[in-house]
Amino acid sequence: MGDEATTLADLKEAVQAFVRERDWERFHSPKNLSMALAAEAGELMEHFLWDDDTESHRRAAGEAVADELADIIIYAIEFANISGIDLATAIRSKMVKNAGKYPVEKARGNSRKYTEL
Repeated sequence: MGDEATTLADLKEAVQAFVRERDWERFHSPKNLSMALAAEAGELMEHFLWDDDTESHRRAAGEAVADELADIIIYAIEFANISGIDLATAIRSKMVKNAGKYPVEKARGNSRKYTEL
């Protein structure tokens, strides 16, 4: 099932079932999961090391990059599962905060950090 047919709740349940079947919950502290997230992000970045923008766009469509991104999202979902974070609420809340930091009239077409707008 693709993005259009899969809910965030479906993914959270699938990750939780995968982890429980393997009795991995005891290893999944916030500390360990945050480190796993950082390690996977590093693995994702490694695919683009020394690429120019055009090459990075080409490479981003590949299966290896999709696998690394999936690992990052899986760990993020597991972090939410063990921490009791409602991801949909957290994402919506953060988007509201980001909108305040990056108002359209100042941020549109601008890559500077909000403190520099």
